[in-house]
Amino acid sequence: MFGTMKRGVNAYANVGLETGVAAASPHKLVVMLYDGVMVALLGAISNIKSGNIAAKGNAISKAITIIDNGLRASLDKKAGGDIAENLDSLYDYMSRRLLEANIKNDAAIVTEVHSLMSDLREAWVAIGDQPAPPPAAATAMPKTATLVSV
Repeated sequence: MFGTMKRGVNAYANVGLETGVAAASPHKLVVMLYDGVMVALLGAISNIKSGNIAAKGNAISKAITIIDNGLRASLDKKAGGDIAENLDSLYDYMSRRLLEANIKNDAAIVTEVHSLMSDLREAWVAIGDQPAPPPAAATAMPKTATLVSV
């Protein structure tokens, strides 16, 4: 009458994900993309080890899609300069390595890409923890201003 429990749980999870995406800052969205790639890569490794070729292929395809259509597509090469160019090259390398891992059924290659993603995610999260520097005008206090302590 009400459908399966699994379908209800999946619908609830999708609402939670959509709400998280809608409320996330651009910085948090990139972290979510890194997390999605890393989960897909762990699934690929698990499926390679268990011999589930179809699921391995799906997991690797999902990781490549997130890398190419999420992370690479979000790079602003004009504003990001050399950093954005280097990230683009690294994302391209990872996608190519994942294609090779899929063809060779090689968990070591997937682990390599997972390690690279983990390092990038850590760096990205650390950047987000840094407070933005105040604008130059806000740091200069007018000479007539006085500080009052309470």
